Amino acid sequence: MTMENLFRLVDQDQDFFQRKWTLVNGPVIVGAGPSGLATAACLKEQGVPFVVLERTDCIASLWQKRTYDRLKLHLPKQFCQLPKLPFPEDFPEYPTKRQFLDYLESYAKHFDINPKFNECVQSARYDETSGFWRVKTIVTSGSNKTEFEYVCRSLVVATGENAECVLPDIEGLSEFGGEVIHACDYKSGEKFKGQKVLVVGCGNSGMEVSLDLCNHNASPSMVVRSSVHVLPREIFGKSTFELAVLMMKWLPLWLVDKLMLILAWLMLGNIEKYGLKRPSTGPLELKNTKGKTPVLDIGALEKIRSGDINVVPGIKRFSRGQVELVNGEKLDIDSVVLATGYRSNVPSWLQEGEFFTKNGYPKASFPHGWKGKAGLYAAGFTRRGLSGASSDAMRIAQDIAQVFKDETKQLRMRTVARHRRCISLSQF
Repeated sequence: MTMENLFRLVDQDQDFFQRKWTLVNGPVIVGAGPSGLATAACLKEQGVPFVVLERTDCIASLWQKRTYDRLKLHLPKQFCQLPKLPFPEDFPEYPTKRQFLDYLESYAKHFDINPKFNECVQSARYDETSGFWRVKTIVTSGSNKTEFEYVCRSLVVATGENAECVLPDIEGLSEFGGEVIHACDYKSGEKFKGQKVLVVGCGNSGMEVSLDLCNHNASPSMVVRSSVHVLPREIFGKSTFELAVLMMKWLPLWLVDKLMLILAWLMLGNIEKYGLKRPSTGPLELKNTKGKTPVLDIGALEKIRSGDINVVPGIKRFSRGQVELVNGEKLDIDSVVLATGYRSNVPSWLQEGEFFTKNGYPKASFPHGWKGKAGLYAAGFTRRGLSGASSDAMRIAQDIAQVFKDETKQLRMRTVARHRRCISLSQF
């Protein structure tokens, strides 16, 4: 059946054999971040072959190249480990960036996952006539670039929710004159010592960058354009996230949200007087419906209370060495850090319109957004962090393994049947 379909593919594409290509006896996984590695490991356990494509030169490039030095996992390690291999016991409850990368490297080695690096997927489309996915890449080796094509029965999109940084279009930013970087390029506040820095964004990244700038004797002003939920990372010595998960087993979401906000008020007090207005929707409901993660405070709030971090409203425009805010206030600043988030890049390369939205997320909500039609899967788009990615990986591998085993069984049965016919004919 596979060869018959492959011949159909060749018949309709006369240039097929003139290009470099390979037929993959299993899925192609696009992305070698935690989601792609988790899916590959689960497939390995099921005995299913696969190919992992990664556009950069390393695994987990977001963690390796686009995160700040002080970063730690925001959730306890038991909620962040990938399937089939827990974190080392001697790791702290909140592993550092370096520890997490060491874990991912050992994870890939343990399961013998060897991604094809420097292969950037240009397009992927399903060929209905042949029943194959056609994944076209550009392979970079030094200054040389080569086009390549993978032909496969199933495709796992594991490029994640944070594939590309979001760069807002703010009036006058090009005229500002000082240094402007996205948080993905921020490593440490050391080079900003003594500077007045405007941090645009008040999510976890914005809060942590502002805190790091304070710790390096810079003077950050953090732009809070909209409402935000700030929760303590721990409540009475227990992880806030873990406590929420525990309560969700017994209580409805709306009640858990109310209890979380009461506990946050007891721990943090009234944060609105510091310019941090809470949304009307509860933190868990907001996460589930909009994908907006609450900020888990690890010290920034104390700096806001002391005035070391200056909370300011939205931006009206930039000018030379200055920013004007929506309230008319003008601030002299030296540098700008855009903690304005990330987005999916799926629409730029996946030629498909049913499963993914135009923004690059599965249309179906959790827990149904991992499987599409015609062998298309999505890993790591649950907006539930690493635990969501692990859940996707296990479901995807189990589903692909079942199809793979069924097709292998049918192929064996056909081979035996043909062999018997040959024996029968040879007797005459």
